[in-house]
This record gives sequence, structure tokens and C-alpha cells, in this order.
Amino acid sequence: MSADTSDASADDAPSRAELAARVDELEDALAEATDDDGKKMSIIATKGTLDMAYPPLILASTAAAFDYEVTVFHTFWGLDILHEERSSDLKLSSIGNPNMPVPNAVAALPGMDRVTTKMMERRIENNDTATIEELVETSLDMGVEFQACQMTIDLMDYDEDDFYDGVTVGVGAATALQDMAEADIQLLV
Repeated sequence: MSADTSDASADDAPSRAELAARVDELEDALAEATDDDGKKMSIIATKGTLDMAYPPLILASTAAAFDYEVTVFHTFWGLDILHEERSSDLKLSSIGNPNMPVPNAVAALPGMDRVTTKMMERRIENNDTATIEELVETSLDMGVEFQACQMTIDLMDYDEDDFYDGVTVGVGAATALQDMAEADIQLLV
């Protein structure tokens, strides 16, 4: 910028209000040019066992805490996570789970799923880990959209009134696919 102002008169200079308006206009243009519509995550939850209910709920609530728009599409046994009564009684399968502290021969004995489920529930309680219900409620409070697959609702004869308040019902595969196509992150759990 030149210090020579001999050619410019004071009358040619923009007013303070004009400068402020121009700054606002430029800031708006910059914001529009750099607006990224936010981040989006889409998760498909297909399993309804105690150990498989935690991953989609933890990922969804964590992503929501980082300002992601999160949708979790629940289908088949994953619907049990959204069912108020069933979600409080999810089981842990001990057969074929390589991380279980019991060999498959013992895990196959009658009642072992009940034993391993109680072991996991005790561990969750002792570790002060949030329950499934707490994670569902927290996620809903944070704006996570939980979707229930309509085909599975019909197939498994679920009553839509038994889902947590705030669950979106009547969602089909086409809607879920569209949501996944628009998401920055897609996960199948």
C-alpha cells in the first residue's frame, strides 16, 4: 500500500459502514466456500447379542460427541438392541467365540450361555460400563438416529410400540443404502 495519497481525496474513501458491510460480505462468501455440511457416519447393526450390541452404540455415541451426524440401521437380530424389553436381556454366546474364557467343549454344555452372560454382566457392572439402555438413551439424546428395518419388523413380528421412544420405524433397505452412500464413514457391525 502506498503512503502517497495525493491523488485520493477524503470524499472517495468508503465509509466505516461500507467497509463493515464489505467485510461481512467477504466473511459470508468465505464461510459458504468452506462449508463442508458436517461429517456423517452410517452404521448397520445386524447382531443382537450382548457383546455385539456395544460396538454400534459406542461408535455411534462417540461419533455424535465429535459432531458427526450418525444413523444406525438395525436389521434382523440387531433390532433386539432397540427393543426396550429385549435389550435388557441380551445374551452372550459362548460357543465358537475364541475370546471366551471357556473351551468350546465346555461352552456347549447346557446353561453355559447363561453363565457366560452373567460373567459379562458382572464385568460390565464392576467396570462401571454403561448399560445397553443407557447407551441407547444417551445416543438418542445426542441426536443419533436409530432406524428399524421394516422388513425385519414384519418378518420377526415385532411390535413397533416396543421400541425405545425416538426410534425411526418403517425404514427400508433403499433408504439405508441412500444414507450409506451419503456418509463419510460406513460400518457393518
